[in-house]
Amino acid sequence: MGKLIITQRRGKGSSTYRASGHRNKGRIKNKSFGTKKEKGVIKDIVNSRGHSAPLLEISYEKEKVLIPASYGLKVGDEVLSGENIDVNVGNTLPLKNIPEGTQIYNIEAKPGKSAFCRSAGTFAKVIAKFPDRVVINLPSKKKKSLNPECRATIGIVAGGGRKEKPFVKAGKRHHAMRAKGKLYPRTSGVAMNAVDHPFGSGRGRHIGKPKTAPRHAPPGRNVGLIKARRTGKKK
Repeated sequence: MGKLIITQRRGKGSSTYRASGHRNKGRIKNKSFGTKKEKGVIKDIVNSRGHSAPLLEISYEKEKVLIPASYGLKVGDEVLSGENIDVNVGNTLPLKNIPEGTQIYNIEAKPGKSAFCRSAGTFAKVIAKFPDRVVINLPSKKKKSLNPECRATIGIVAGGGRKEKPFVKAGKRHHAMRAKGKLYPRTSGVAMNAVDHPFGSGRGRHIGKPKTAPRHAPPGRNVGLIKARRTGKKK
């Protein structure tokens, strides 16, 4: 009898696929929602093993927050948060107050919840503004409409050159992936035996069946193209 395949083990939530979040320095979040102008001071630049970019520890009058570091800022710099403030690097303000074409990151999906452009070297752009929504262009080139009250930070996330430095050793990559709860190394399904994966066995590394899983496939068979909209080559 074969063992559980990767899909089943990940769904079970065993320790192999669980990120060790207790070792992270903290949770990324913006300052508590408010419209008035507030000044914060960058107290430290933090290296968190669970995040690809360095984090800024910003101290406001009544609270401390952690946000991804913006390229060009340093310890001791002052940043602002509010509505009617200057559009400078490191300042956080609602999308409705940000001019079109501005580079932004740490964008909220809804007011108070930071969600987009938080990894190293990423940024988005404001491309259109309407009374009921603001359209931004994400790093994936996908356009997204958001609530004008959602906030974002001006600038580009620091650490954009991290991909230029190779891991060199498999052990270093293992520990980097382990910090984020991802398995490394990952064995291909076609390299396994038939009892270990639906794509396993056969002469040569080929699947031998359609990659699209049945619509109501159980967890052990639900691999490949899940609920694919289309298959085959694009014409």
